[in-house]
Amino acid sequence: MSEETRRSLLRDCLVELRCHFTWELVIENVDMPDLEIRISETEFLDTNYSIGMHNLQAYLSHLKGQQDQALQSLKEAEALIQREQLGKRSLVTWGNCAWVHYHRGSLDETQIYLDKVKKVCKEFASPFCYRIECAEMDCEEGWALLKCGKQYYKRALDCFARALEEEPDNPEFNTGYAVVAYRLDHNEGTSLEPLRKAVSLKPEDPYTKVLLALKLQDLGKADEAEIHIEEALPRISQNYIFGYVAKFYRRKGFVEEALNFFERALQTNPLSTYLHFQIGLCHQRQLFQIKEAANMHPRGKDRERADQSIHLAIRYFEKTLELKPTYEIAYVNLAEMYSEIGQLEKAEKIFQKVLSMSNLEEHMQQEIHLRYGRFQQFHVKSEQRAITHYLKGLKIEATSHSRDKLLKALEKLVERRIHQNSRVLESWSLLGFVYKLKGDTSEALSCYEKALRLTGKLNPEF
Repeated sequence: MSEETRRSLLRDCLVELRCHFTWELVIENVDMPDLEIRISETEFLDTNYSIGMHNLQAYLSHLKGQQDQALQSLKEAEALIQREQLGKRSLVTWGNCAWVHYHRGSLDETQIYLDKVKKVCKEFASPFCYRIECAEMDCEEGWALLKCGKQYYKRALDCFARALEEEPDNPEFNTGYAVVAYRLDHNEGTSLEPLRKAVSLKPEDPYTKVLLALKLQDLGKADEAEIHIEEALPRISQNYIFGYVAKFYRRKGFVEEALNFFERALQTNPLSTYLHFQIGLCHQRQLFQIKEAANMHPRGKDRERADQSIHLAIRYFEKTLELKPTYEIAYVNLAEMYSEIGQLEKAEKIFQKVLSMSNLEEHMQQEIHLRYGRFQQFHVKSEQRAITHYLKGLKIEATSHSRDKLLKALEKLVERRIHQNSRVLESWSLLGFVYKLKGDTSEALSCYEKALRLTGKLNPEF
């Protein structure tokens, strides 16, 4: 048999494997540094998760052409597999080993790992030679997809859902499902029950307990959220979890406490995109607190503190974008900080950059149009451009907190214009549109009738 024929036959076997090489993970070069940093942030203490991270690192090394480094990561995974006797879950690592050896041209080694997979498949009576359809493999794929970013979250959720069909009370499967559901939950509350179940099955896990607290905070259940945070704090042994605790305190308005927790998390993960962005949000929140206390016009020492907060926020948002140039919401916050110091041209340039980004999630598009609309309304003083972007955001029909804010922003703007007798015809029509979207047909018709009367097309006595 020629080597080319052998390679072709081996490849036919390789494509049947369930591993990172067959999960259709498309990872752009620009996203790799951030992903490698996130891989280094251990999220769970169990061995299975550590093995998964070694596997994912091996796949990234392969993508970068570093096959020897890929093998080194896989050797570390194999050592854990041998120690734990993991059975079916070892197939992902062995599948990755087969693929890496194949790309290195080591066909004998490729065959050795294929034979290992085949033996386990036979032990578990799989109808396939080189793959097993089971909950454990769905879980492995789910963790890999979750780690690779938001474009894979829905697929990850499906993987954990399949695993739960087989073992509905498995703590790890429930944790995976709850974490992905949390990432996909844009203030609708859909992740609340999955998080509650994950915490009930594994109450010693501070990570899911903190995520539950954050979700409860989203939904206005502050007292219950506080209880979960207090219960989680003594159990936290991994610094990265303090980043989520800090987010809880930032949103509560306790900025100094939040910054202390963020700094603690940053000691372990100094290149974390998430942490730099959240610290930037802390300084932004401090700015708003200073402005509110000074009736929106800080002077003297307050002005100095406000400017310091702005410059610190800018520094952390720019560091965020240095670490992850595709972090769309960081551009929005950075632009807003530049607008606070009157650098409107720079802010406009940054907004245009994020507005031109493709493949954005619908809720993110809504948020960007909302924030750019506010920029136009309050800084550039262009109500017409603000309305244009509020409407662009509202045309995206996804349910989200940003959509609610868009409706309120447009409603408030057009009501003020009607009160000021400015562009009244257009404003009544827009107010009718707002009521229509809110589901208030009676008020919508009333507004449209007023608009029609102004055009002279409706008899006032009709």
